Amino acid sequence: MQVREGMSEVVLTVGRGHTLREAAAMMAEKGIGAALVGDDETPVPAILTERDVLVSVGAGEDPDAERVADHMSDSVITASPDWSLERAAAEMSRRGIRHLVVYDGPELVGVLSMRDIIRVWTSDGATSGMTPD
Repeated sequence: MQVREGMSEVVLTVGRGHTLREAAAMMAEKGIGAALVGDDETPVPAILTERDVLVSVGAGEDPDAERVADHMSDSVITASPDWSLERAAAEMSRRGIRHLVVYDGPELVGVLSMRDIIRVWTSDGATSGMTPD
């Protein structure tokens, strides 16, 4: 199976100036664990994950005062929709991340999460024949 079969095409974009509480509320409403952070000046988005929010709150920071810009990751890891889910899972594991931003050429087409991969594998009753691409 390929990334395109598991990725979410619904992508939430938040602004750098949103508070962590606002971003978390939007993520919760959509039932997703990451939001892309849009910026008119930068063509490649940043990413804010539920883990970023959790780390901030766990450190005692105020989610109503903390801004997305101070907690997001500027370096997103990308994938192609043609990658196998095994390749995507291996990349996530190797890098210690849970989300890949999916581009088809220059076009942003979705986000693939570890949760998406597990959903696909378990819903299809898949067994892994782990073959690297």
